[in-house]
Amino acid sequence: MLYRQQTLDTSHGSVHTPILFPVRNIGKRSSDNTPEYTDSIPDISTAMVNARAIRNRQPQWERLQNGATLRDEMDVSEETIIFADSGGFDFQSETLDTTPEKTLETQHQLNADIYGTVDLPLSPENRAAENQRRIERSIDLALKASDAHDGSDLLFASVHGYDPETIRNSIHYLEKHGNFDGYALGSLVPVRTDYKKVTKLILAARTTTDKHLHVYGLGGLVYLPLLLYLGVDSFDSTAFIRSAGNRNYLVPGFGGEELHNIEHLDYLPCSCPVCGQNTLDDIREDRDALAQHNLWALTTELRRFRYVAASTQEIEDYLDLRFQGNEVTQRAYETAKQQVRRLA
Repeated sequence: MLYRQQTLDTSHGSVHTPILFPVRNIGKRSSDNTPEYTDSIPDISTAMVNARAIRNRQPQWERLQNGATLRDEMDVSEETIIFADSGGFDFQSETLDTTPEKTLETQHQLNADIYGTVDLPLSPENRAAENQRRIERSIDLALKASDAHDGSDLLFASVHGYDPETIRNSIHYLEKHGNFDGYALGSLVPVRTDYKKVTKLILAARTTTDKHLHVYGLGGLVYLPLLLYLGVDSFDSTAFIRSAGNRNYLVPGFGGEELHNIEHLDYLPCSCPVCGQNTLDDIREDRDALAQHNLWALTTELRRFRYVAASTQEIEDYLDLRFQGNEVTQRAYETAKQQVRRLA
């Protein structure tokens, strides 16, 4: 088993991993409409933001340059630990319009704790040559960021590849020629339904470096326990707010259910503060309440795994039950289990 617990020290405090970074939509909209969670969910004092989007939102960027702080704009405490991604996901369909130096300057202005390097994500729709160009360009951009970084905050190199050898070689090369505090594995969202492929890519990254490993975009209910089993230290997710927008109710251990399919109930089967104090009809009409519940659901999944790890129970026995009933994810877990056992 590769599951591990670490302490990540940052400028705004220490965080115990594995940890979820909820994705905030600040910069993508005129205001951040992510519902409050850092005060109500004690485990989650973290956030992921898109540095490029914030810089390109001119009125907001001007406020930040004139003395406002990002945490004030987000209405969160000063202790909130922020991972500022470069915004590379936008470059799947848009032209690269920034440099490592400009991105580092933006991340520093945001007073972020973790900086993700500029990258060009892959797509299964691209030709192999185009994806290879993007892999090499992302490595080059990461090394330029390493050269320009003053070391004051954590720098994670963004890594891409659609085969394990590419992931291993990329991390080895970056480790040899750069100075990074961790690695962030990307380009998995477009292939997320290929669980076996994703599992092998994550395992390749985990077994190549002992440094902090982040996985971009896969922190939803289905993947979360698999990421923990594979030794991932952190992950980000838009699932809680995206599902709420689609009126999808997340249930730990089961997945999601559209609220219009749930009838003849006064209260939903969850003891989180949102569901404990609101009726089904209340939550059905309140997107923010549903988003808060969904984030509690992700937190519960994380807490449950931590509990099993800390108890006398076997994690693999728990996961055997956890993935039972979903043939696809069960096969992915069995593949991961076989590969992990070979490492023993």
